[in-house]
Amino acid sequence: MSHAPLLILKTGSTHAHIRDRLGDFDDWIAAGLRAGGATVLATHDAQADGLPEAPQRFSGVVLTGSHNMVSEREPWSEALVPWLQAAVEAGTPVLGICYGHQLLAHALGGEVAHHPDGVEIGTVTVARHAASDADPLLGDLPEHFPAQAVHWQSVRRLPANAVLLAGSAHEAHHAFRVGERAWGVQFHPEFSDEALRAYLDGLEPTLAQEGLDAAQIADALRPTPEAASVLPRFARLALSA
Repeated sequence: MSHAPLLILKTGSTHAHIRDRLGDFDDWIAAGLRAGGATVLATHDAQADGLPEAPQRFSGVVLTGSHNMVSEREPWSEALVPWLQAAVEAGTPVLGICYGHQLLAHALGGEVAHHPDGVEIGTVTVARHAASDADPLLGDLPEHFPAQAVHWQSVRRLPANAVLLAGSAHEAHHAFRVGERAWGVQFHPEFSDEALRAYLDGLEPTLAQEGLDAAQIADALRPTPEAASVLPRFARLALSA
């Protein structure tokens, strides 16, 4: 059976030195989607190329992370708001990751701002809520699972019709769903511990200002296969929709 492509909607890129060694956000996401059976992928850079084609042209959409902040209301980012609203209304499967998670919440009426307790970074423990038990994307994950995280902003208020699916000790809104086919996850299913270690290598002074030890956080990093399974599972859901 042939399918419309799965779209990776880039909202940003990793640092050049990381990209040269490990690839970019869309490369990591593509690997996860291919593990779920996605053979036809399209990538669109929202910052460079404006709006993609209509969401109905795709089997599903994954929004990447970004070094930008949703609260800055960049024109390219704000232009995606009605596009995302249309995608959700049309029932196109959507998965927003980190910045993409926050942008999806913003587009659907939620609020995004800096987290009052500062950055969450490292391998963190995400806890599923009972509301996620029957969720087709997260329901098969353990009740507590490790995930890679790095974010200064977060969804401070969910959209009115969102179902809260998971949180951590630091971040209450690590995952939500709107309707039947639109999800946001604050954690990074696409990040390896190697990728996050590369970020930590350049963040020592910044984290020290927040009272955090980058080397200590790096030492505690570990693989997160359960979180990584979200991407192949999303591909299977999108391709079966």
